[in-house]
Amino acid sequence: MSNYKYSSKKSFEPTISNTPDLPAIDWSLIGAEAPKRVNSKINRLTKADAVVITWASAEWAALQQVFCSSESPMPYEDKSKSYWSGWHKFDVDLPDYSGWNFWCYYTMVKMNGKKVLLIKSNTHLDYPGVEYLEEFINKVCDYVKPKVLLSIGTAGGTRPEDHEGTVNVVNAGTLFPKGKPSSEWPTYSNKWKANWSTIEKPKFSKLLFPVPTTEKDLESLVKQYNAFYKESLTLAELNPGNVNMADPEPKLNNFTKEKMSLLTAESFVVGTTSGEYKDYAVIEMDDAIIGKVCNTHKVPFGFFRNISDPVQNKDLSSDNQANWGGAIYSTYGFYTSFNGALAAWAVLNSQLK
Repeated sequence: MSNYKYSSKKSFEPTISNTPDLPAIDWSLIGAEAPKRVNSKINRLTKADAVVITWASAEWAALQQVFCSSESPMPYEDKSKSYWSGWHKFDVDLPDYSGWNFWCYYTMVKMNGKKVLLIKSNTHLDYPGVEYLEEFINKVCDYVKPKVLLSIGTAGGTRPEDHEGTVNVVNAGTLFPKGKPSSEWPTYSNKWKANWSTIEKPKFSKLLFPVPTTEKDLESLVKQYNAFYKESLTLAELNPGNVNMADPEPKLNNFTKEKMSLLTAESFVVGTTSGEYKDYAVIEMDDAIIGKVCNTHKVPFGFFRNISDPVQNKDLSSDNQANWGGAIYSTYGFYTSFNGALAAWAVLNSQLK
């Protein structure tokens, strides 16, 4: 899941050899047009038909590629880019909090003649905290008045059948508060349904980008991991059921017609092969709060979460589960986020008519 906090004092920064560019997108394959950038007011969130919000740098790069710069490929090194041209900071009425100095970056595009506000959030449940995230989403709903708000990004896997890069879409988020039994976990849901008609077009799959996992790179990651953490683990132990190997064609699952929620944790939680969280689509660290606030404004919402770190081997220590998940996330999250952003574009393309 995103927003990792590693147990090691020095961050593990693994490398892989197979790092293709994110592709340019040939929208004509499905009779569509690329989103068009429009001028947005500086330091103002203005009215739009839809909002798409994402979180980490790699997710932002994928959002940029799909919605803003799809005419050219994007190199792997851009996954850590800290700024994209045409985006503005929003810091109006910012509460005082040490080390945190703006709500988000944002820009505006048009799809099918409708405005879509794109947001890269700098405001999270774990930092600076829940009250700040709630205030930020309140501002988005108040100022933008969207017909729908979509949150997209990386997440931890909960289901052993979901390989690296799977995208799960839901319309509900369950908050996992520390120290409370599952019977006291609140769920925030709504009636929004993802329109899958663009995704079901015969040539849409050609726009998807298979996450470029290879056996060679995974074996190399294990060697780097063992050297850094002074372990002696095997790929079989770290890769139960081969879940870290992406599917040849990325899987997109529409769970908005089912009563399935994702799980939002206030701190780092790992899904394992024990199946403890298998009834939830993914584990992440923001979306239930978005659902809570959107419901108070009667703003429909959906969550598009890509599996950047699949379920972990339950027999490993909690440190190894978290650290290996972090290694896979930091290595492949750039790639897994592309298909999540593309799925969000496709659903908006069907719904913004």
